This record gives sequence, C-alpha cells and structure tokens, in this order.
Amino acid sequence: MGRLACFMRPGRSTNAGFIIKALFLLLLCRHAYSHCKILRCNSEYVASTLNLRGPNKHASYCNTLRSYSRCTRRTARTCRGDLAYHSAVHGIEDLMIQNKCSKEGPALPRRPPAPSPGHQGLEPPEICDYEKSFSRKHNRPPTYQHCATFGDPHVRTFSDEFHTCRVEGSWPLLDNNYLFVQATSYPVLKGSNATATSKLTIIFKNMKECIDQKVYQAEIDNLPAAFEDGSTNGGEKPGGKSLSIHERMPGQHVEILATYIGTTIAVRQAGRQLSFSIRAAEDVVRSFTEEQDLQLCVGGCPPSQRISQTECCCSNGAIPAQKAQLLCKEKLPVEDVYFQSCVFDVVTSGDINFTLAAHAALEDAKVFHPDAKKHHLFQSDAACLSQGSAFLLLITLALSALQHGTGQTVKL
Repeated sequence: MGRLACFMRPGRSTNAGFIIKALFLLLLCRHAYSHCKILRCNSEYVASTLNLRGPNKHASYCNTLRSYSRCTRRTARTCRGDLAYHSAVHGIEDLMIQNKCSKEGPALPRRPPAPSPGHQGLEPPEICDYEKSFSRKHNRPPTYQHCATFGDPHVRTFSDEFHTCRVEGSWPLLDNNYLFVQATSYPVLKGSNATATSKLTIIFKNMKECIDQKVYQAEIDNLPAAFEDGSTNGGEKPGGKSLSIHERMPGQHVEILATYIGTTIAVRQAGRQLSFSIRAAEDVVRSFTEEQDLQLCVGGCPPSQRISQTECCCSNGAIPAQKAQLLCKEKLPVEDVYFQSCVFDVVTSGDINFTLAAHAALEDAKVFHPDAKKHHLFQSDAACLSQGSAFLLLITLALSALQHGTGQTVKL
C-alpha cells in the first residue's frame, strides 16, 4: 500500500472503502488547515481523480500528480514538520515513479478558491476601504508616500532620500502594524560590494474583518500571481476583496492592491534582479514602534552599508562608463538619480538589463509618488564622471589653486 490513503492509481475503481479512507485523511488533516493548507491540496487531488476515464486517462493522471506536487510546494513554508504534508510529498514521489510520470510537464489549471456563501455579491465594509473611510472622518483625502528599491539595490525612502546599498543577505524594507516586507540580496559579481535583490517576502498582517494574514513571496524567475496559500485575495472575511493580486506582465510584473490600508505594491523582475515599489498611506507608514526601527524604506541604508556611486562607478567596470551612459540615456533621458543608478549598475554588473530596472522604477515613481515635482531626484555627488571629465576637473582645480596662491593668471 502507498503511504497516503487518499492516493489512487488510474484504472482502480472508486469504491466505498477508498472514499472512507480519503475522508478520514481529510478529517485527520483538519488541524493543519489554518496554517499548513495541505488539506486544500489533498481535497483538490481527490476531486481531480474521481472522474478519470477515457483514452487519455494516464496523461490526465500525470497532470493531476504534477498539480498536486506544485500545490504542496506552494505551502511548503508553512507545513514544515507536519506529518500529513510530508506523507503527501513522499506519496506523490512514489506514484509518479510507479506511473512513469515526469516531474516536468503540464498540470491542471489552478482553481480559484470558492467564495464564502455568506459573502457572495457583497461589497467590503467601509472600514476596509481606507481612502473612503479616511475622507469621511477627516473631510480630506489621505496623504500618500512612496518608497522603492531596484538595481544594486538603490533605495528611495518615504522621505525622498536616495541611497545605494551593499546590504547582502536579508533586510527589512518595511516592518509596521500592517505590513512586513523583507528583501534578500546577493553579490552581483565575486569580490564586488554591489548586490542585487533575489527574493522578496511580503506579509499582509491579519486585520479585523478585512483580511486573513497573507504571504506573498517572489524569487528570481518565479513571480507568482497568487499568495503562498494559492489564493488571490484576502480570504473569506467580509473585506476579503480589499486585498487582491494581479499579474500585469507574466513573469515580469505583479501588482498587489491593499485598499483596506490604502496601499499599492509593484514587484518586478528585470534580468537577474527583483525590484519593489510601494505607494502607502502616511498613517500606515508611521504605524510602527521603537523596536521596529530598522526599515530601509523609512531610514534608508545604515551608514555602514552605503556605497558611493562616484568611487565605484569611476573605477574600471565590466562595461566602460561612457558606453553605460549611452545605454542608460536611451531609457532615461533626464540625468537624475535613476539615470546615475542605471550607469552605476551597468558598469559594475555588465548587465544591460539594469537599464530596464531603473526605467521601471522611474515609471512606478510617476504613478505612485503624490508630488509630480519629485518624480525626478537629483543628487550631484552620485553622478558618474567619465575619466576624461574627471581629469579635466582635477586640472581646473589645480590651476585655480595655483592662481590663488601666486596671484597670477595661469594660461594654458
């Protein structure tokens, strides 16, 4: 017998004994439902295998097993140590071997979670519409702020400060009463201080009648259009629709709308790096305690983790600075911090996809930042001078000093 009672092979009749065993397993797994979500994977598998028939039965069964396997992978993070989860994983492996099913191939389309019967057709309560609730209470629209990380990573804080960071490993971008966002970075090149974001974890914390806690996790080459539990909204609470996830461009751009806290988040991939942009209500941004003081979106990079673009960019890089400037100019005609960051990233990494990351970050700023005059930031000390320009500047400064020292005009 297999390890898991709910498994069946194609060609075996669906008898009463199997149904009883499957139902027993589902009841056994109920304790894990609120966190592990393995019950959902098990029930979807059982439902998919009940009506397997016809000439394509074997192919359909393999698709079902692959779908079941992917479902267990999505819930792996919350199922560590759960007996039913590990039994399912091993049982799937056994059945795929027995039925000669490959791990790679088509799977069944994911079914959206069924709406709660009591909530069908109902609009979320007003408390789960932040903008509407705030305007009614204060007789004015709420104030919004913008933060973004992209490229090396570069961080634009809620107060419009701009830093380039080395921050290798995992660092919190946000940590407040409503949201937790963590970015994990890796070195772009061996021996370089430059890093890039490879993983983003976003936690929407449980809120009264609005949403259940939801976790979104993105990694390079894996931008899912669903939360970790497979859902695309905030759950079965009355305000569940006030949190939703939308795939704007498959594999490249996902947008999460959290109207219950007046927040919109964009997650993107360009080349081998992820970027993060957020537009959040000011009250939400400020809802943290003294213990939650380390937030790159609030305070920027710690001084010890900041990188001078001038020092790094003007040294020998993977791509010459002048060529990087031309590449970045195509996407970013204004020589602001986005342009300067683009040049820095292309020079240090040798990856021209960083031009797309900087351009997308600027486009997000134009949509998310409430003040059109601050879409472009200018930071003179972050500019990258070409070697020729830097040399001429040094000569000019030297001649100026000599002139002031002798009181004579020096002619070239």
